[in-house]
Amino acid sequence: MAPHSSRKSGTGLRIDPGDRPSLVSALPASPWPAIAWLRLRLPKLPKLPRLARSKRGGPKPASGGGAGGSGRGGGGGKRRRGGWVAHLVGLAISLVLLGLIGAGGIVALYSTDLPDLDSLTATTRKPNLVLLSADGETIAAYGDIYGEPVTLAQLPKYLPEAVLATEDRHFYSHFGLDPIGMARALVADLRAGHVVQGGSTVTQQLAKNLFLTPERSLKRKVQEVLLALELERRFTKDQILALYLNRVYLGNGTWGVDAAARRYFGIPATRLDLYQSALIAGLLKAPSRYNPLSDADLSRERTRQVLDNMVAVGDITEADADRAARTGPSGVRKASLSGRFFADWVRDHVEQYVREDRDVVVRTTLDMSLQRRCEAALAAMLDGPGKKAGASQGAIVVMSPDGAVRAMVGGADYSDSQFNRAVQALRQPGSSFKPFLYLAAMEAGWTPSDSILDEPIASGDYHPQNYEGTYEGEITLHRAFAKSSNVAAVRLIEKIGAKTVAAVAKRLGIAEALGDDASLALGTSDTTLLEMTTAYASFANDGDGVFAYGVAGIDDRQGRSIYRREGGGAGRVVQPLMLAEMDELMQAVIAEGTGKRAALDRPAAGKTGTTQDYRDAWFIGFTADYVTGVWLGNDDDAPMKRVTGGTLPAELWHTVMMDANHGLAARALPGASVEAVAQAASAPGAAPAQGANPTGRGGQTLAPAAPGAETGSSFEGFVNSLMKFLGGKG
Repeated sequence: MAPHSSRKSGTGLRIDPGDRPSLVSALPASPWPAIAWLRLRLPKLPKLPRLARSKRGGPKPASGGGAGGSGRGGGGGKRRRGGWVAHLVGLAISLVLLGLIGAGGIVALYSTDLPDLDSLTATTRKPNLVLLSADGETIAAYGDIYGEPVTLAQLPKYLPEAVLATEDRHFYSHFGLDPIGMARALVADLRAGHVVQGGSTVTQQLAKNLFLTPERSLKRKVQEVLLALELERRFTKDQILALYLNRVYLGNGTWGVDAAARRYFGIPATRLDLYQSALIAGLLKAPSRYNPLSDADLSRERTRQVLDNMVAVGDITEADADRAARTGPSGVRKASLSGRFFADWVRDHVEQYVREDRDVVVRTTLDMSLQRRCEAALAAMLDGPGKKAGASQGAIVVMSPDGAVRAMVGGADYSDSQFNRAVQALRQPGSSFKPFLYLAAMEAGWTPSDSILDEPIASGDYHPQNYEGTYEGEITLHRAFAKSSNVAAVRLIEKIGAKTVAAVAKRLGIAEALGDDASLALGTSDTTLLEMTTAYASFANDGDGVFAYGVAGIDDRQGRSIYRREGGGAGRVVQPLMLAEMDELMQAVIAEGTGKRAALDRPAAGKTGTTQDYRDAWFIGFTADYVTGVWLGNDDDAPMKRVTGGTLPAELWHTVMMDANHGLAARALPGASVEAVAQAASAPGAAPAQGANPTGRGGQTLAPAAPGAETGSSFEGFVNSLMKFLGGKG
């Protein structure tokens, strides 16, 4: 039997070359039989020519021919050469067939889970959340924004021309794939040593944007090609380009050219001019990088490149491009980050109202005019006196006495850092914590006229000092608070008890953990500016506790109400007499104490705060209409140059409050005077307010208590006051 007259596959099946089916008809519907088919249908390789061997092992000389190669033997060499050529040709054909079969198998495998083109017009997007200021101005928008669908006939000719000149110059001549563009991109990439150009057509980009993920894989690329071919089969070129322009992402949450035109220029896409069209076309390569709101300079460079592309293909002249590049940038909207710290804070509170099936519009409490003035005031402070004093950061919170936040500045520059120092930064409040200590003292039965020692503390383990190292001996609580005596504060908390003081602070709105030792009197426990300002608002709100809030109401896009804020608050947290006494103490800070630089043209009260080594400086205070807190410092906790709460923070507070109260009539602070409260309580048949002691409380001198001693509480103070009021001894 002649050798190699037939072959058997590894499965025992006889393979006859004449029985091979064609590639297309042989491909099975399922990918797994396709793999078996590839194994069974390997093409038969041509047989190599057999060389006759001599007994010595060398090749036998051809019979009938000599050296001249005459006779039939002389033709043996040609047959041998022809056999090798046939072998190479057959091998090449076999490799090509193998490649085609392999490609066919891959296509069959990846085509089994192609997306459905019938879902082409369906939109899947994140719900849109829009925040409006109290006067209706848009502060920020989150989520995906789609514009109105447009056709090519509705768009200015510049826009599709700019897109095709930059993204796909052979769009109207290729079949969905552009071999010329792919080759050009490959050459450019090889020359640059990295990817600088893409070879994908607009059709391929549409397929990827609508149906596929951005992953770089063979499967994704094969499916992109298959979908592009199917799109070209089912739609016209104009339809494909219109779909692309309506569905492509163009940065800042905008999808489609109409949304981008409204976002960046404030006009619909139908009114775009040459420069604006080129700018939008330039975004296609990298929307975040070339975004004019993120980097105006880089956006202008990219737009000029698109204009040059249009010149290169003959869409416009060089003069047109120069004129557009010179005049066009003025039409681009400026990036506005005003109110973004506030917007981020509010967003965290309203996410629960956002659902996939509805967009929401949030009406906030923010006063955008006041917000901008606060931002400008902080910038001026940090760029001027603050820079000289080593203060690189600051924060401001302004609210109404009921807790409605009217302005919030969380740092020097939102574009540099989105960390909100008004809400997120935990800092020591220093002496601005002392109002809670003195309120606890008033509730324990003491009055502003009671005496306390302002002398160095010699006993115990804790030996604080006054800021300037000066001491006045025996002074009233009124004087101790106004001058912010540290030693007096420590003596007071050792008499009253740190736990009692902490309870008062908690009642007024301090939520952070507080220490339980004497250092609490000097504000050594961390808290936030928003918490401190909210706590002070209780004094401005006639003694009623408040919760800081920024949302007035939430509606859907159709105007249907989802949420309305009605009332709210913690009820009374400061009794009338104590409120009047605390107003007296805090007004003294501005009138005669450490906060003189904060003085206004109307009644105002507040307290300074400075931490060790000048790392933090605060001023928090209020008028009848606004409560404002100010903090200055550094993110790295670096010391400032002798900045205290009574210097730069008090000056900044003064500037902000003058702006906030501008045009408002001056009014007395909430809470009646001490004398008025005492007279009302002394009237025949009047019951004393809880914790009040309008008569008989003065004249005590608080001697230093043992370190850590906790004598007295709010309840005990109330009992003592009541006993004194009734004529007994507490």
